[in-house]
Amino acid sequence: MSETRVSVIIPAYNEGDAVTPVLDRIFESVRLPCEVLVIVDTEDDSTIPAVAEYATKEPRLRYLVNTYGPGPANAIRYGINAAAAPVAAVTMADGCDDARQIDDLTRLVERGVVVAAASRYMAGGQQVGGPVLKGQLSKLAGRSLRMLAHIGTRDATNSFKAYSADFVRRVGIDSRDGFEIGLELTAKARRMRLPVAEIPTIWLDRQAGVSNFRVARWIPKYLTWYFFAFGRRLTAEQIRGKAKRKEA
Repeated sequence: MSETRVSVIIPAYNEGDAVTPVLDRIFESVRLPCEVLVIVDTEDDSTIPAVAEYATKEPRLRYLVNTYGPGPANAIRYGINAAAAPVAAVTMADGCDDARQIDDLTRLVERGVVVAAASRYMAGGQQVGGPVLKGQLSKLAGRSLRMLAHIGTRDATNSFKAYSADFVRRVGIDSRDGFEIGLELTAKARRMRLPVAEIPTIWLDRQAGVSNFRVARWIPKYLTWYFFAFGRRLTAEQIRGKAKRKEA
């Protein structure tokens, strides 16, 4: 894995065979040397048999059972900590994200940004389908953060991002529940005054299964990181110190 340039992190929850076409698109699209880590919460997750079978013909793929606790935030945190590459790209198991952009996001991080965001809300981007309220809130948050906090992307809430693994390990991940990790790490990059960049993406609502996104439950967690994006410059040690004080 010493030559691996990107670790693709996929949190999954009972996707079953629906994960197979998503893996097909990833391995067809990613040209850079990569590993693909599918992260599940339990040994009996229905995603495992499909991934295990796929891995017999694709050595770059493996599944990991998350030991940090249930939920997508813990799965993503576990996957990034297990990543072998200097760049970690997070994408969803439902096929909503455009896997062809993983290479471009990775190259942005290699050029020096700590967060490379796939943006639905910039020129050339689009969101097709999905809950209307969720989309409106996401767009409002992204545009206001870019205008008022100068956060570097119009789509801070999108989970489809690539990160400098070193940056993530320096600042840590405090989220323990939902998909707010994308906003958390973007807000932390802004408070450290580190570069964030974006490229347009077209997001397509999942064609099979049911989304695990819970708007009412996770909005307060998003708001915490929304307001965190505003403020004076902090060091990585200061950011980690804030998290420790919250835990105490």
